[in-house]
Formats: sequence, structure tokens, C-alpha cells
Amino acid sequence: MPDVAARPDVQTLDNFIGGRWVKARATDFFDVHNPAVGDIIGRTPLSTAADVDAAVQAAAQAFPAWRDTPVNTRAQVLYTFKARLEEHFDEIARIVTTEHGKTLDESRGSVRRGIECVEVACGAPSLMQGFGLEDISAGIDCHVVRQPLGVCAAIAPFNFPAMVPMWFLPFAIVTGNTFVLKPSEQVPLSQRTMIDLLQQCDLPPGVVNIVNGGRDVVDAMCDHAGIRAVSFVGSTAVAKHVYQRATHAGKRVQALGGAKNFVVVMPDADLERSIGIISESFYGCAGERCLAGSMLVPIGDAHRETRDRLVAAAQSLKVGDGSQPGITMGPVISAKHRERVLGYIDTGVSEGATLLVDGRQTRVADRPNGYFVGPTVFDDVSTKMTIGHDEIFGPVASICPVKTLDEAIALMRSHPNANATSIFTSSGRAAREFSKHATASMVGVNIGVAAPMAYFPFGGAKDSFFGDLKAHGRDGIEFYTDKKVTISRWF
Repeated sequence: MPDVAARPDVQTLDNFIGGRWVKARATDFFDVHNPAVGDIIGRTPLSTAADVDAAVQAAAQAFPAWRDTPVNTRAQVLYTFKARLEEHFDEIARIVTTEHGKTLDESRGSVRRGIECVEVACGAPSLMQGFGLEDISAGIDCHVVRQPLGVCAAIAPFNFPAMVPMWFLPFAIVTGNTFVLKPSEQVPLSQRTMIDLLQQCDLPPGVVNIVNGGRDVVDAMCDHAGIRAVSFVGSTAVAKHVYQRATHAGKRVQALGGAKNFVVVMPDADLERSIGIISESFYGCAGERCLAGSMLVPIGDAHRETRDRLVAAAQSLKVGDGSQPGITMGPVISAKHRERVLGYIDTGVSEGATLLVDGRQTRVADRPNGYFVGPTVFDDVSTKMTIGHDEIFGPVASICPVKTLDEAIALMRSHPNANATSIFTSSGRAAREFSKHATASMVGVNIGVAAPMAYFPFGGAKDSFFGDLKAHGRDGIEFYTDKKVTISRWF
């Protein structure tokens, strides 16, 4: 069998710098796999600090002219980009499924969310408007305008390769900044296709650049004096690292971290309508999303029925290759991550949780080398257990019954993460109390995945978010601009 680097079916990724694809200065590469099959489909160069510097230099060179380009002209680039994304919608979704493992419906949903961010950013001529006031004193006026920062960077995660970069890229460039993106080394293929489409939109060279790589690229972005702002999505440990390192270098940072999301079910919940929503929140995208349900918290008498319905829902899922019809849950991202998730299931058993549905033995006959973990359900889980505390990032639901809503809220308050949370209830009073006192910044009421639309801010609290301004919406415009105040008097 030929060496992977020589195989014509395995694409070696390039960096995109100054408007063209260029070879990285890398000597090491990361193998990109199709997680449903186990085959190598690409090679990501582990670029160096010199590659980052080349991208920053190209972005810095492009910045003055792009900053002076009228905002409505910049927005026209995004209108064209949106049209290209719509034309290639299914192609991008299929690439996401191939490199990540999501079902095609899940990939389509994520691509649609990415396009919505582009659409919102097209409103920059209104969103960037400043404000002013005449005669703040006799004959003196004051006005405020928004101006771009300069070169900005984003570090994207593996779980939403087409969507998460669009939380940042369109908002950064439409406000007049130039941009350097680092895709996850595990899923670089869809982002390459999207940049090819962006090239067709009359975007000047150097405005958007891509540097592939791993930790060395992350650290170089945090340290580089030419980068003014860094956006990040990933685990809490790395989010904290990026925030501390990049702010130490004087940068503006938004770092979205990990989660342990609590889904509360009241005794008056309409489970007939809700259980499918609850199940999808735990098992959609194989649990590999920062808004995935993790801890199911039934209140009082809701425990038995909620548990039994979730078990039935988990057992009804069809696990397999997400590109095939009828599949409702795909694989996890890698063999290494599969072993990590299986290890958590083993730990849950050893710590005394009651295993109701065991995903460890799930096999897919026509995909024997895929990285599959079946839907798993534990009952009688406490937050003191490892599976009740750690972010598993896989298809594992932990049920933690409590007696009252106050106890459920206390559980959330005791956990260091606070990304998203949901309550299922028919009581307006319970919903109001929950929404008011929940520690998470994204709250769902009879909504399983509390994912804000692109015109609202996206981001958590506590150890789930480091920074001040969150992703997309008005916060995106705020993050990528500085407010300049001019006070004028004319004699």
C-alpha cells in the first residue's frame, strides 16, 4: 500500500495567504480521517510560527485599503458569498459529514446556521452606525464612530467546521478588519471549500487568510504583536490558556469554553411532545457540541417516566455512517476520542451509577472501522461522580433526580461551567424562576438546545466563557470595532 502522502485520494492541505494557496513550512502532518469509515482522507500541515507571521503580514498589508473600503461595498462581498454558499449548500454539508461524521441533516443544519451569520453581517451598514449629540456644551458637539481594530484571528473547533468559523469571519471582515483563521486540524476540508467560494466574491488578497496547524499555531496567534483580537471555541482548559496568553500580549479576546449542560424536567412537563427534543439535545451530533444536554434532572415524580422515555428514545436511534439515509446518529470524531468516551462510561459504572443503556458494544456491520459509540444512559448520577462533573463530549446522558426546582438550580450553581441549560414545564412561574436564577447565559424553555440565532449573542458564563463580548449578533460588531469619540468646536 502506498505511503499516505503519495496517495492521490488523500489531499494534503495548503495554507491560504495573500490570496493564494501556498505550502506550509511544516515538517509534521496530522492525518484527517473519515470517522464513519476510519480511512485517511487528508493531511493537515502542522504549520509554524513563521507561517502565522506570513499570514499576519499579508493581512496587515491588506488592512489599510480594506479599512477604507466603504462598509456597504464590504457588505456586498458578503452578499455574494452568501449566494455562493447557497449554491454549494449540499456540497459543503456532505464534506462536513465526511470529515466530522454528523448525519447529513445535522450537517445541513450547521451550514444553514453559518450562512445565517453571513446574512446578519450583511447588515453592517446599520449595525456599525455610531451616535452623537450636538451642544454638549455651548458650541461643542460630540459624535462616536466605530472603527476596525486591524488584523484579527480565530481558532476554530472540530465539532462544527462550517458553522463556527462563520461566527467570526463575516463580522470581522465586514467591519473592516483583516482576518487569519486556524481550522481544527481534524476537520479542515469544508473550510478550504468555503474559502475557495469566498475567493469568487471580489475579496482583495490578504483580507482573509488560513493557517493550518496545532498548538504551535494557536500560541503563535496569541503571541503575535500584529494580531489585535483573538476568537476561540473549544475546551475550557484551552479557552483559559488562550485567554490568559492572548490578553497578556495585549489583545482583545473572546474564548468560548466547555460545558456541562443541565436539562430540567418538571412533573408538569408535556413529555409526549418533549421527549424527542430532550433526546436530540443529548444525542444530536453524537453529543459533540457545547450545547448538548449532559445532565438530565427530573424533579420529583417526573423521574420514572422521564427516565423510561429517554431509555426508549436512546434505544430507537440508528447508529451508522451519517451519509447514509435513515441514520440518526453518527460516529464520534476519532479513535482517540472514542476511547475517551468509553473510558467515561467505564468510570460511571465503577463509581456506582446505574447503567441503563450501554453504548460500549455498539457495532456498525458495514463500517467496522468507524469510531462509533452507542447512545448511553446512566441513572442515579450525582455531580460528585466523574461523569456528573466532567464534560464528556459524547452520547452519554446522566440522570440526576432531585426533589425540587431549588435543588436543580443549586446543582447548576455548584458546577464551574455554565454554558446552556433548559427546563421543560407547563408552568410559567417555574419557567420564570428557572430563567432568572440559571447560571448559564443561554436558557431554553421547552427548547432542548438553547442555541441563539445569529442576531443574538452566543456564549456562556463562569468557566464556559472568558472575555466580555460574545460571538455574533451585536456583540460580534462590538468585538471587532473600537468606538472613537470626537469632540468638536469651530471658531
